[in-house]
Amino acid sequence: MSTLHSHQRGHLVYAARGVHTGRGTSIVPANRVAWTPAGFAHRHRAHGRTDMRILFLPAPLARLLPEEPAVFSATALARAALLTLTGPRVHDADAASFNRGPLARVRRVLVDELRIADEQPLNLPEPRDDRLRVLARMLYEQPADNTPLPELGRAIGASARTIGRLFHDELGMTFYQWRTQLRIYHALVLLADGHDTTYVAHACGWANPSHFIATFTSIIGSTPGRYRSGRERDDTTA
Repeated sequence: MSTLHSHQRGHLVYAARGVHTGRGTSIVPANRVAWTPAGFAHRHRAHGRTDMRILFLPAPLARLLPEEPAVFSATALARAALLTLTGPRVHDADAASFNRGPLARVRRVLVDELRIADEQPLNLPEPRDDRLRVLARMLYEQPADNTPLPELGRAIGASARTIGRLFHDELGMTFYQWRTQLRIYHALVLLADGHDTTYVAHACGWANPSHFIATFTSIIGSTPGRYRSGRERDDTTA
């Protein structure tokens, strides 16, 4: 994991294979592109056999993208542009070619593509309330824990109703929505490490693998099997 840092230029991060996570936590599987504007403190962590590509943008292009960090769907055109702009051809190009020649035009096409792409955040926000922080730590360590919410509440000294209110007020989601995001995050990491779908389903709290597959596919846009095999890019069309 990298240390917390920031850059003077905004940058895009694309995991051509695997998954990476950022501060907060923003989860970026291999069919999405993360945007971090200049000056935002962040860190990256790669999971599995990740091929991470990073592209810094000049200020005129960066101003065309959101002022806050964002995650976009990666269309076929955006993926091709990112791979071109971070591949061997760039290392052989001179500054003029990269800033004013064909590669500069590819970079502009990439930004234009991201401007019309759907934002697809997959975030795992960190709670501030001490009780929620204890609860979050428990579930980080045991994502398969299916203890009922009232019982979890008793363990941290809060009622189920209080926990529900805190999740809504602090994180803008229900406890169950947050727990699902947590489990999908763990599932992505386990899949990137090569574990099969059935193992991942049980390790992340799903008794029925088919329910896990349905939930994973609805959120990620690819089945766990396709994602694990590195064919998740086939599930996103231009």
